[in-house]
Amino acid sequence: MNSYDPTNNVSWQLGHRGRVAVFIDGNNLFHAARFHNIDIDYNKLLRVLLGDGRLLRAFFYTGVDIGAERQQGFLLWMRRNGFRVIQKELKTFYDGTRKANLDVEIAVDMLSLAGRYDTAVLVSGDEDFVYAVNAVAYKGCRVEIAGFRSNTAPKLIDVADYFIDLGDIADKVRKEISHGTRYDERELHEPLPAPYLQEQCQLPKQGESFEAAMRVVLETDIDEEAAEFEAATEFIRITDDH
Repeated sequence: MNSYDPTNNVSWQLGHRGRVAVFIDGNNLFHAARFHNIDIDYNKLLRVLLGDGRLLRAFFYTGVDIGAERQQGFLLWMRRNGFRVIQKELKTFYDGTRKANLDVEIAVDMLSLAGRYDTAVLVSGDEDFVYAVNAVAYKGCRVEIAGFRSNTAPKLIDVADYFIDLGDIADKVRKEISHGTRYDERELHEPLPAPYLQEQCQLPKQGESFEAAMRVVLETDIDEEAAEFEAATEFIRITDDH
């Protein structure tokens, strides 16, 4: 299993990445990047993840507070810059934290589109995706994991065909200081208590309930779901960030 070397693109290009689908676990990436004191520029990130491939779809999954206009502003910016946003309303838990779990949505989309893309890039460090990554790989697709190594489960790295350490290429995906008005991703995420942030910095544990749900998904006819995607919208334009 190879890792991305920012000084040498040859090994990455030899992967014959073809059509690329990007799946970004928004909450997981945000808190991992915050832990490393990095604000992500999503246009830059998308270009880096695309590499020498052709973009099929770029998905961004996140929890939202439906009534927060500033959050909707950020999501609108994402949609206008080449991302298909999948959102779920935040739920408040007994300890006061607000979360929205989109693991199943990410896994189902990865499986549903398998065969339409040659390479899937999953941006997450969550060990829960190990089973889904294996399932996509069994369909003959290349699967790459992108994340910060210290915040990515070793088992997830092990099952990937390729691991892109965002810490090694931080300068390529870091947001530059902007003097103009622009929606900030921090407007999307609720501040989390210290214990939860500490938990986020540790390697996640695999959830049995999620794996059971994924087994049910695999038993369904996912090819019918893939047919719902229109060929006319197959490739997405990546816009420059001004």
